[in-house]
Amino acid sequence: MTETAFPTLPFRVAAISGRTTTHVKLRPSAPERALIAKSLGLIDLPGLEFDGDIRPLGKRDLILSGRLTARAVQACVVTLDPVPCTIDEAITRKFIEDWQDPEADEVEIPEDDTTEPLPEVIDAVSVVVEALSLALPLYPRAPGAALGEAVFAQPGAAPLRDDDLRPFAALSKLMKPEGDKG
Repeated sequence: MTETAFPTLPFRVAAISGRTTTHVKLRPSAPERALIAKSLGLIDLPGLEFDGDIRPLGKRDLILSGRLTARAVQACVVTLDPVPCTIDEAITRKFIEDWQDPEADEVEIPEDDTTEPLPEVIDAVSVVVEALSLALPLYPRAPGAALGEAVFAQPGAAPLRDDDLRPFAALSKLMKPEGDKG
């Protein structure tokens, strides 16, 4: 059995003409999607496609932009049941030749986090997999799945419940008329 390698779709920056657009089309095979799914901790990745372009941005910089569409199956955070989702997002990455990393100890994260240093090779698969990982729901839930209340206490002690930890819970009990049990 031949093992499938993790997919790549490299574009050498030196080979990209400074005035033309390079079309980028990515549609991994089923074994390649399985490797991507495994790397992202997905149950399945039935569909993944990217259609876009790499084009000049100024004299020496490049921009990769296009549309990512995917169908993914994640595990429910409560029940571990399969939870399907559909991704349809625009992707943009700017590759800047004179990029300089900030040197301060504390750095503010810019609102535009799509800018990166210009590499020798732009791997479209890496960009797409990163964008897919950011687009997936953080806490997928199956329909009807809900977290129950966990109650812990020392033997013989009354456990604290969520209602006991609310700052105004005791006041609300005092405000109720004596005959009211609700």
